Amino acid sequence: MLMSDTFRFTAPPGADELRAKVRELAEGYLADKDPVTRANCWMRPDPAFSLLAGEAGLIGMVWPKKYGGHERTAAERYIVMEELLAAGAPVCSHWVADRQSGALLLKYGTEEQRQKIIPGIVRGETYFCIGLSEPGSGSDLASVRTRATHTAEGWRINGQKIWSTIAHKSHYMIALIRTGSEEERQKGLSQFLIDLSMPGIDIRPIRDLTGTEEFTEVFFDDVLVPDSMRIGEVGEGWKQVTAELALERSGPERYLTSFSLLNALIRFGQTSGRDDIRRLVGQAVAELWSLREMSMSTAAKLASGEDPVVEASIVKDLGTGYEQELPRAVQALLEEVDFASGDDFGRLLAYLLQASPSFSLRGGTREVLRGIIARGLGLR
Repeated sequence: MLMSDTFRFTAPPGADELRAKVRELAEGYLADKDPVTRANCWMRPDPAFSLLAGEAGLIGMVWPKKYGGHERTAAERYIVMEELLAAGAPVCSHWVADRQSGALLLKYGTEEQRQKIIPGIVRGETYFCIGLSEPGSGSDLASVRTRATHTAEGWRINGQKIWSTIAHKSHYMIALIRTGSEEERQKGLSQFLIDLSMPGIDIRPIRDLTGTEEFTEVFFDDVLVPDSMRIGEVGEGWKQVTAELALERSGPERYLTSFSLLNALIRFGQTSGRDDIRRLVGQAVAELWSLREMSMSTAAKLASGEDPVVEASIVKDLGTGYEQELPRAVQALLEEVDFASGDDFGRLLAYLLQASPSFSLRGGTREVLRGIIARGLGLR
């Protein structure tokens, strides 16, 4: 079963007041910030804002109070995420930890891991990155070769991860590591909680076309990780990571990355009076609203305990396609935009044109997602 009324998103009591609170906090922080920084904001680390979000109770919202969480509803958390992204708040520092790492530890981690890690996430002090992709593996995640060898002291890890977002600014990585033979494929994989300050870890930022260093490659040279930092059972890593990816793929970040450009286009159209701009705005808003409904339905399904792998993949595929197409459509329509002039609109459009090709790569390539969708629909 895909989207249905059974999993319709229902706004909680006090939703309007919560939205107003988050908007006030975000806009107050962003008042003097460059408009370009509001685009792709969930990839922009800012520890100061993460601390502010923690103080405001906007991190770990659905988690148990015994770990510092707030035991709010999933609907309230979705509203907070949506408002922060729509405002362009720099949420990157705590984003991965709040979105999936903490949830993974709550589900599969030990009590010791939860007590040690989760309160710091909730305060906006502890940041995570993800260790999945590897050189030579492409999108075939089950072929990872970074290996953990069990010893009397713990696990010795050797290998390399790549495209790990803000690893150089994170405290921990949850990594998918091979603990069995390569012939075992998925059955030979396990997950580890790795302290990135440990000896033997070398993190190298990757500078992209826009001049930013969001992605990294991480090298492990005989890194000793105690068995107490293993997450879940040995050989269960594949099952755990696929459930985790549903959290990563279906959120509002998959359709709001280019939202600042849509706002700028609306303001531009209000002064120009051009019908072609009005048509593009109407089309973009209609697509955005459809994606929002799909994302919220998937969020409701996740909150009910379901595992909407197919639905999350659909949201991610369509959402990132939308985010990539919008800057191209605006560029084609507004040929008069002078990228060399230095005005805010031109700089914003130029940045998204350069950054948007990566949107369909992070969280799983389009080809991988469509394979998941096809299998879920019984087409392969």
